[in-house]
Amino acid sequence: MEIQYLEFLKHLVRFNRQVYFDHNATTPVSNPVRKKMDQVLKKHYGNPSSFYGIARQAAELLENARQNVADAIHADPSEVIFTGCASESNNAVLKSLSAHFYPKKRKIVSTPIEHPSIMNTLTYLETQGVSVEYCSVDEKGRVMLADLEKRVDEQTFLVCCMLANNETGVIQDLMAVTKIARQRGALVLTDCVQALGKIPIDVHAWDVDYASFSAHKLYGPKGIGALYVKQGSPFTPLLHGGRQEGGLRAGTESLHNIVGFGVACQKIDQLLLAAGKIRSLKQQLIEQFRRIKPNCVINSPEIDSECLPNTLSITFPGVENSGLMGMLDYRGIAVSAGSACSTGDDIPSHVLRAIGLSDQAARETIRISLGHDTSARDIHYVAQVVRDYLEGRTSFVNMIAAGQLNETILFDENTFILDVRPPVDRKKFKGLPNAHEVNPISIENYLKQLPRNKQILVYCPGGGLSIMISYYLKAKGFKRITNLRGGLDEWRKRRSDLYEKYAGQNIIVLEPDKSD
Repeated sequence: MEIQYLEFLKHLVRFNRQVYFDHNATTPVSNPVRKKMDQVLKKHYGNPSSFYGIARQAAELLENARQNVADAIHADPSEVIFTGCASESNNAVLKSLSAHFYPKKRKIVSTPIEHPSIMNTLTYLETQGVSVEYCSVDEKGRVMLADLEKRVDEQTFLVCCMLANNETGVIQDLMAVTKIARQRGALVLTDCVQALGKIPIDVHAWDVDYASFSAHKLYGPKGIGALYVKQGSPFTPLLHGGRQEGGLRAGTESLHNIVGFGVACQKIDQLLLAAGKIRSLKQQLIEQFRRIKPNCVINSPEIDSECLPNTLSITFPGVENSGLMGMLDYRGIAVSAGSACSTGDDIPSHVLRAIGLSDQAARETIRISLGHDTSARDIHYVAQVVRDYLEGRTSFVNMIAAGQLNETILFDENTFILDVRPPVDRKKFKGLPNAHEVNPISIENYLKQLPRNKQILVYCPGGGLSIMISYYLKAKGFKRITNLRGGLDEWRKRRSDLYEKYAGQNIIVLEPDKSD
């Protein structure tokens, strides 16, 4: 029994390296940033808008941080407005300018690979009468300047073009974009969130009118962004209230977050110095992947000047990204998908569609984004894990989206539903109908009771424990294993109708086999 239990733990517990390869999603807060923020929270609680001593100290810290951000992007401090996030910054510019110019001018020209905070706001503005056109991009996501020039006309009041894309890492020629906009008297908004700390930023040299930034992409805190507004460019507040931020963004400033942003910007020169090493490590990973799977497709530009040093979008034909990501997570590796499979809708990314990937190819794509602490050992480990998976040395686990779990599957005689929720979770919510409950801690004692000729659907509350047990079962020779993505929690949300109708029916509690 003790040997069996240790064998189970070997599979269940992650005796793996922990490798974080999703820095484009967010970055860990650096020690200098954390230390300074803690100091502000403890000692500098004054409101920067007041005039007594501790308030003046707070105001000084705020302005020092503003100077740090301005220095990092080559702007004047008076051109930097602190916001809650880059999404707020983008919303503020788009809605402000639409109100300013419409209906005299009605048109915005954008790229089809912008961040959702741009894309979804543009969709909203279309309902308000604004005309939106999207210029073409090539297979690497580079803006087709000739098409952009055709679309920008006298009715265009704004061109939106992100500096660097969060999925593919492609870097745009902003000076060329701005030149085209200026010919027609249009303003330029650029989303610089992914670029800050990875490539040099110079908003004055590029002659852009607006630029958005976020602290949590460069080892700063979440919940704080910045907006650059070029002197003389029109802008009205999105939020009204007090006179904070020169009357352009109401609300008491989040001082500790702002100071953290400033400290993060002070470290940008060090981050830029590390870019060469990071780019070299990324290239090593690309070479490893090409040896492992020669037909893999690199979606990111491979010319250094055209791509962020840390970002790699790669398609593995014939390999579903959901299964690959589940296995990588099981092995302690964090990456993201090229499609929004985690939502349960399995909708391919608009960015990947824009560069010409089919829906299927998008579902075979993952994004890897390295950080300043990425090591050669990390690269070797990830490559080896992917090799084992693609060459069949790691058992494959199928995934099913919560929205796809319907009555046909629930009541199929060839489906064996395995409930591996801990006992405490079973007291909170009813489980899937026709489920077989087991104690997940001693799953090895139930193996003889599990059918090898049926599809075993494994689920837990959130999908994490079940994917590990799914891999364990595959390692024990069970070939037909499917994991419920998002677990019971997600299914209750997606299929509340089925939950209300069938949950808790025909539950079987399996007894552990202790004969061995």
